[in-house]
Amino acid sequence: MLSKVRKLLAQAEDPACTTAESAAFTAKATELIARYGVDRALLAARDPATDPVGDRVVDIVAPYARDKVGLLAAVAEPLRCRCVRRRQGSGFALHLFGFASDLERVDLLFTSLLVQAAHGLAGTAVPAGEHPAAFRRSWLAGFAQVIGGRLWAAETAAASGSGTPSVALVLADRSDRVQRRLAEQYPRLRTAPPRRLAGTGFGPGAEAGRRADLGGRDLGGGAATERQLGR
Repeated sequence: MLSKVRKLLAQAEDPACTTAESAAFTAKATELIARYGVDRALLAARDPATDPVGDRVVDIVAPYARDKVGLLAAVAEPLRCRCVRRRQGSGFALHLFGFASDLERVDLLFTSLLVQAAHGLAGTAVPAGEHPAAFRRSWLAGFAQVIGGRLWAAETAAASGSGTPSVALVLADRSDRVQRRLAEQYPRLRTAPPRRLAGTGFGPGAEAGRRADLGGRDLGGGAATERQLGR
């Protein structure tokens, strides 16, 4: 199913597509990737070996490392993954916990969205008199917030439309198991204080998040993406 998602998003990103056609391809891709998560969860309920709980560490580099972390968290949470942020030099190491299929979905989406955010920032002028870094941080915050909301909506729709009455229990159990795995490694976690942003880019970033394709063409390209965001 993920191969279908990649093909749909390749069509959505084609410059020859009209706005309506691109939106239709994107909506279908979002629906498919959410349905994929439910299908894999139900399969694993019958055969746990097909989708084990795991973890991985994602290195997030400067510039805008904290903002990239916010985007990754906005993708991970709706897809039933949990993350712990650790400072690492000028960037962060984000320790992700989740089932293998959900970690794959997070990787796929985050890679694509980093590229889209880089393109969106490059095409958005900083208002006169505003500090560029402050504007871009608030832009990324708006982008991440809208992306998170869209993913929550897609996941909820996929679960309710699965036609399997027990799916809610299956998904709740998966979330509990991921949380237990995290707690085993980080028994004394502290919640970070809320962040305050001064820039005026939240609105344009949110609009870009509404237009974003929720997927990507492949699982690679991370280093190139980081370079693009640093421009």
